[in-house]
Amino acid sequence: MPEGHTLHRLALLHHKAYAGSPVRVSSPQGRFSADASLVDGSVLEAAEAHGKHLFHVYGPDRVVHVHLGLYGTFTDGEPPVPEPVGQVRMRLVGGAQWTDLRGPTRCELLTDVEVDALRGRLGPDPLRADAEPERVWERISRSRSSVAVLLMDQSVIAGVGNVYRAELLFRHGIHPSVLGRDLDRALWDEMWPDLVALMELGVHRGRIDTVRDEHLPEATGRAPRQDRHGGEVYVYRRTGMPCLVCGTAIRTEVLAARNNYWCPTCQPA
Repeated sequence: MPEGHTLHRLALLHHKAYAGSPVRVSSPQGRFSADASLVDGSVLEAAEAHGKHLFHVYGPDRVVHVHLGLYGTFTDGEPPVPEPVGQVRMRLVGGAQWTDLRGPTRCELLTDVEVDALRGRLGPDPLRADAEPERVWERISRSRSSVAVLLMDQSVIAGVGNVYRAELLFRHGIHPSVLGRDLDRALWDEMWPDLVALMELGVHRGRIDTVRDEHLPEATGRAPRQDRHGGEVYVYRRTGMPCLVCGTAIRTEVLAARNNYWCPTCQPA
């Protein structure tokens, strides 16, 4: 599932391409047709993201909400606009671009009240200017759940997924089993700005890179990472491979129904 940086990157791209002008909105597949007709031809006022949720704002009580889920994807191109290929849930056409959405978990028109309710269920988003890290700390510091579980809880922090979770814990030497209530406040005060910086880098590059300069392939002479997710990482999907810092074999286990990765030497229990 795409992590928060992907949705913020999409919001920036869609805002740049469509905001301020009328947009043709349709649903070639048909499942979004009724809602699409209510905003078709309207001016897109803004595109923004909160966590793993994307919002196209067309005006009061007219906000298209998209959650990509596991299979949702956007594709785009320049005119001429081609015939739809596959199950296109939503098509946007405006200015010098067209965009197709396929396979999302949610694509729906919401009122402002419904948007507020949805966002009210989400935790602070590290990529938003209105994020309140103190709210995150209050939840974590009172919890008997592990930090690894809490980082993936969208009601605690919005936008963090499996990759950022594993990589943030590694970068700060935290074993996945450490409980939220046992996390040191000074350590958390280092983790939050690091998470913000990593996710901002993800927005800029369009991929997740978490490896410090001294551990990059060009610095160590190792081969670059070969993985469909792209980016240079320390532990994510590196089970059995040597840690880039200490050489210990990376381990994995299922935690809250997701694979979690860590180095037993750099992240001691």
